[in-house]
Amino acid sequence: MELGIIGFPQSGKTTLFNALTGGDTPTEISGQKAVVHTAVVAVPDDRVEQLAGIFKPKKVVQAKVTYADIAGLGGSASTNGISGLLLNTLSKMDGFIHVVRHFTNPSVPHFAGRVDPKRDLVNMESELILNDLIQVERKLERLENERLRGGFGRDKGLVERETALFNKLQALLTDGVPLRQDTFSDEEEKVLSSYGFLTQKPQLIVINQSEDQTPIEFNIPFENTRLICIPGKLEMDIAQLPPDEAQMFLEEYDIEEPSLNRFIRLSYELLGLVSFFTGAENEVRAWTIPQGTTAQVAAGVIHSDMEKGFIRAEVIPVTDLVALGGLAEARSKGKLRLEGKKYIVQDGDFMTIRFNV
Repeated sequence: MELGIIGFPQSGKTTLFNALTGGDTPTEISGQKAVVHTAVVAVPDDRVEQLAGIFKPKKVVQAKVTYADIAGLGGSASTNGISGLLLNTLSKMDGFIHVVRHFTNPSVPHFAGRVDPKRDLVNMESELILNDLIQVERKLERLENERLRGGFGRDKGLVERETALFNKLQALLTDGVPLRQDTFSDEEEKVLSSYGFLTQKPQLIVINQSEDQTPIEFNIPFENTRLICIPGKLEMDIAQLPPDEAQMFLEEYDIEEPSLNRFIRLSYELLGLVSFFTGAENEVRAWTIPQGTTAQVAAGVIHSDMEKGFIRAEVIPVTDLVALGGLAEARSKGKLRLEGKKYIVQDGDFMTIRFNV
C-alpha cells in the first residue's frame, strides 16, 4: 500500500516527507518526468511494545506504510489533463496525502501571492476533478464509437452498462463532486479499477502550519477524506534529533507524542487497513490486512501453507492478553476463542493459527 504526497509548490510536501523519514531529501521535477522519493514508515502502535514486554522476543516487526513524495502536480493539468509519466505515477497510488499550506514565511513566498488554505484545497481538488472528467469523456467517446460499430464483438449489454456507469461519473465530476464521495457496486468497481481515477482515491488532507498557529477546521463533506493539522517544520526538526534529545524536547514542551504519529495512524486507517498480531519468543509482529479479511485469508498473509491447511485460529484481543499477562494465563482462564475460517479478523486481535499441510 502506497500513499502519494501531493500539493501545490511551496506547500511543504518535502518537509512532511522528511519529517516521516528523519532525512533531508529534496524532491525535484525535470521536464515531464516526476521525480519521486519513497520511504517505508513504521506505524506507531503501543500494542506491539506491550506484546514485546510479554514475549521478550528477539525481533519486533511493526506494520508499515509506504509514502511517495511526488513533484510536479499543482497547476500541471491542461485542457488535456495531467500528462504522461506524472499521471501514471499518480494513478498507481492507493491514496493521497494532500498537503495544504497554512504557514507564513516571507522568505518562502506563496506561488499565488498570498496564503489561503481553503482556496488551495478547492483548487487542487478541482485539478484532480478536471483530469478525471477528461478521462471519463474520452471513454464515453470510445463507448459511443463502439456502440455505432456494433460493440466490437463485445456483449451489447456490457457496453450499455459501462455507458451508464461513465455517464454517472460524468455527472458527478461536472457537478464538482469527487468520485470518492459515491459508492459503486462490485461490478462497477471492477470496471473502474483499471482507470486509477484520482478523485476516487481516499485522501488525507494535511494543513501544514507553524507551531504557533491555531488548528483550523474545514467542513469536509466527502467520504474517504480526513483532515489533520500538523506543524510540519517542527515535526521535521523533531524527527531529525537523536531519540533521547527528541524525547527531552517533547517532555520540555509537554507534548505527549508527535502529531506525526497520529498522522501515520490516520493514513493507515485511511487505506482501510487493520492490524492483527502474532507473538512468540522469536518474534512479535503486527500484520497488515484490509478490513473485512477472514481468518483463513489472514493466515495466508503469514504464510501460504497456513491458508491452505487452515484448521482454526485461537484469538484474543491484545488488550485482554496484556491484562492477563500472557498466553499461558489466558489459556488457563479459558479466554482464548476458537474461530473458524470465515471469522472476520478485528483490529487488535492476537492470533495463533492451527494448520496442517
